[in-house]
Formats: sequence, C-alpha cells, structure tokens
Amino acid sequence: MTTSGAERPPAAGARRRRGPGMTEVARAAGVSQKTVSRVVNGEPHVSPEVRDRVLRAVRDLDYRPNTAARALLLGRYRRIGVVSLGSSLYGPSTLLIALERAMQRAGYSVALASTLEGQKVSAAVDALLEQGVDGIVLSEPIDDGTPLRLSAELPVVSLGEGVELTPGTSAVVGADGVAAARLATEHLLSLGHRTVWHLAGPQDWWAARDRLRGWREALAAAGAPEPPLPAPGDWSPASGYAAGRQLAELSDVTAVFAANDDMAIGALRAFADAGRAVPGDVSVVGYDDIPAAAYLFPPLTTVRQNFAAVADRAVDVLIALIEGRPAPAEQPGRAVELIVRASTGPVRDQGPAHPRP
Repeated sequence: MTTSGAERPPAAGARRRRGPGMTEVARAAGVSQKTVSRVVNGEPHVSPEVRDRVLRAVRDLDYRPNTAARALLLGRYRRIGVVSLGSSLYGPSTLLIALERAMQRAGYSVALASTLEGQKVSAAVDALLEQGVDGIVLSEPIDDGTPLRLSAELPVVSLGEGVELTPGTSAVVGADGVAAARLATEHLLSLGHRTVWHLAGPQDWWAARDRLRGWREALAAAGAPEPPLPAPGDWSPASGYAAGRQLAELSDVTAVFAANDDMAIGALRAFADAGRAVPGDVSVVGYDDIPAAAYLFPPLTTVRQNFAAVADRAVDVLIALIEGRPAPAEQPGRAVELIVRASTGPVRDQGPAHPRP
C-alpha cells in the first residue's frame, strides 16, 4: 500500500543524477572554466574578489571536482597516503588526527592503510599506490624485524626509523624521543636523585627504544649508575602497575621515568598500595601528557609531545617533495617539552649507596 504524494524510491537500475560540473560553476560565478579550475586547484593569479565568487558558487552548487579527471589533467590526485598502526593508543591516534588536519589545510585528502591486523608495511604501501596518491607518510611505529625498502616512485616521509629511503625523494621527520627522554631523566637527577629507574615500553616500538636510549644517555652523562630494567611493559596501566610493584619493594628507588603516561599511572597506584608516597618517597615522570595527566593525584609530571607541530612539518616536507621544491625551513620551537607537576620533588632519603639488581 502506498500513500498519495509519498516519495517513491528510484527504479532499479536508474542512474543517479549527475552533480553539477565545472561548466555550471563557471556560469554561476560569471567566469571561465579555466578560472574555476585555477581556484579549485589553489593556483595563483586570481583576484580575491573572483576567488570568493567562485568559491561561493562551489558551495551553493555543492560542486565536487572529479578526482580522476583532475589527476589526468594535473598529473596529481591531491591525495596523500598514510600508513599507520591504526592503534587507539593516545600517541598514534593523536598523531593520525593531526596529520589528517594538516593535510586538509593544505588542500589534500587522506587515504589510510592500517597495519593493525598484521599487514606488512610494504603491503600497505602497495594498497595506497593502487588507490592513487601523490605521496606517502609512514606513521608506522613498530619494527617487524625486516628492513623496509620502498621502491615506490613517489615522495615518502617517515615519522620513524627502519626504512631505507631514497635520497632526494624522501625524508625522516619526527619528534626527538631520545632528547625528550634525556630531558625527563635530567629533571629527576636535578632534584638530587642519585639515579633514575625506567619503566620501558615494548621494544619492538621505535618510540620505546628512543626513550630507553635517552634515559641511558642522561644517566651516563651525569655519571649516575644505571639500574636494572624491570620487564618491558606494553604501554598499559596494568604493565606499569606490575613493574611498579617490583620497584616499590626496593627502598633505594626514589625516581622513576615511565615510557608513557598510562604506565606511569599504573606505577603511581603500585606505590600507593605499597605505602610509598609520591613525591615524598618516589618521584614519577611519564611521557605523552594525556588529558588525564593533569588531574591525577598527584598531578603527573610528564613530557608533552607537540603532535600538531610534527604533523605540520611532515606534511610541509612531503608537499615540497611532491612539488619538486626545497623543503621549507623548520620553524623554531620544541616538538617536546617537560611539563612539571606535583609528582616530582627533591629527594628525601637515598637509601643504600647503589641500586639493587
């Protein structure tokens, strides 16, 4: 039974109405199709008044440029591929969002290939090439044990290590995790702690390796003894709690640097359960500055990563490679900074002269 006046669904096999084309936009804006093309593709030599008129027509008509046709015309897709772990962890997910926003601001769409389900990075790159991209950002944080050699004949920017890149058509961009870990460790040493213990992350992650290296470098530079490592964690509060329980039994543990905030949170709970006050007995530093870090008890001292700055830099460098021009100069300012809160304080009782194994 049908109701009079009700909208009927389109007949099977009926063609969808074609959206407005460049001709309609040009007619509505009172300009040539060539001018519309210049505006849509961000080319110069268009007056502000004409550009505004064309963009108004584009919005009014809901014009969507045909990607395939534009690629044939310009030799570009205006699309950048991203290879990512696809993790919900704070660092990778926040960086992915920052990359997408940076690409959109630059006038590029994003194609994503995830390696979360065990797909190799090389297979993810191949999938992006099949979709049609102008360049690729490798935001893959895990080392799968095999050196990656990319034969893709297009620009690539890596946000980590472990990739053999072609000079001139690729680059490595990212926050300096080694320097950041040194910063965290040096902060604890500056408070009078004889040494700093480290809760390491999973060692198949480049970030965890960098933080471990930075911790070791800071201890060596200060002439501080290097304590033995608890078993590496998996970035979770549970793994930080398990390691924290081990350290809470050692009276000479007065300062701990955790590889991320979630592990630091687990350690804070372990010390509380053991009756070790933070920061009175043990000072704790995390890494990432997750939104909850400032609201813990005590608020967590941590390393803040500027994900937006890393993403902006990566996109700027990649687009320069795509367009065959020199990469822009890096803007001043740190990609990481130490945020000092109440979880760290001066040492009170050092305990034995050397850390126990």
